[in-house]
Formats: sequence, C-alpha cells, structure tokens
Amino acid sequence: MRKLFVTCQNGDMHHAFPCGNVALDFVGTLKARRNAEPRETLNRPYDLDTWLVEAGVAAAEPGSDPSDLAAALALRESIYDLVRARIVGEDHDPDSITVLNRMAARPPVVPQLAPDGLVLEATPSQALSSVARVAVEILGGPEAELLKECGRPECTQVYLDTSRGLRREWCAMATCGNKMKALAHRARQRGNPPLSPSRLTRR
Repeated sequence: MRKLFVTCQNGDMHHAFPCGNVALDFVGTLKARRNAEPRETLNRPYDLDTWLVEAGVAAAEPGSDPSDLAAALALRESIYDLVRARIVGEDHDPDSITVLNRMAARPPVVPQLAPDGLVLEATPSQALSSVARVAVEILGGPEAELLKECGRPECTQVYLDTSRGLRREWCAMATCGNKMKALAHRARQRGNPPLSPSRLTRR
C-alpha cells in the first residue's frame, strides 16, 4: 500500500465531523435516522475510504471493497445501538456488543515515525478496528454518561456533552445550533412558540 505522510486536511471535505470524536462521527454517516428515508453517506467502498482519510484514521485510501463496506455499516449500526441504549436506558441488541468487540479485537492502525513525519498505513480492517476501539472506550468508561443526541429534529447525531453544567443541546453550534436558533427567532417574530429540541433522552 502506498505511504502518505499525515498533513493538515486541505480542499473540499465530503463528510462532516461535528463531534471531534471518530466513533461518534462515524455513527453520523447515516443522517436523519428517524426519517422515513434516512440519508446514507457511505454508499460505496470509495465513500468509506474517503471518510477514513478525512477522519484522520488513515493517511491514504485503504482500498476498501464491498465486504469492507458491509463490515463498516455493521460496526456503525452496532455502535449506534449501544449508544442509543445507553442514552435512553433500554436494553441493547446482544449482537451489537459481539460485532463491536470482534472488530475492536482486530489489529488497529499502527502509527510509524518516518524521517518526514508520521505515517499511518492502514488496511480497511485496521482502520475500522481503530474506530471500534474508540467506541469501546466511550461505552465502557465514564464518558458514557455524557452521551447525548443532537436536539435538532432532522439531525440525530450523537455526541459527548462536555460543556459546563451539561447544557449542550446540539452536536455543533456552527451547524445545528445556529439553525435551531434561527428557527426560534423566526417563530418568536410570528408569535409562535419555538420548536422544542427533539432527541433521545434518558429515562
């Protein structure tokens, strides 16, 4: 596989990373989950490769194939199922832990120091293992109590609320937060009550 040195991301981004957490941003590759037709952003192996590079998990496109894409989608949905169960206090699908642990047990991406910088050589399996390990650390540690879902009804992005007083309502203020504030402002001007946040909530 071709070696590339890790540099700052330049140019157009194909994917969004509102959380700053690779596992939770990975969950967000399926948009508007509760809509009748959620929007899938990982439709092709190329989409997965692009996400892994833009997320900083791999420096070069790992060369994913359809089986890698299927494994990635299974991992993503397992992470979401476990996060959702944690947030609402319900039981999770037992298979979700099996899928997550199986992927996390595979060899992860191993950073290597080269004369010109850091090299991340990653196969698709290694890259997904690194994502899975981040999810295990969140779900198995104290940060699990900080998991929330964005309050914008069309979003459904999950994130860690590390704000003072745990009052964060949006996955990102620059996107969903500003959109909801604009909607609330227009609603007040029309004399209507503002929209209430719609999210998964703990019981």
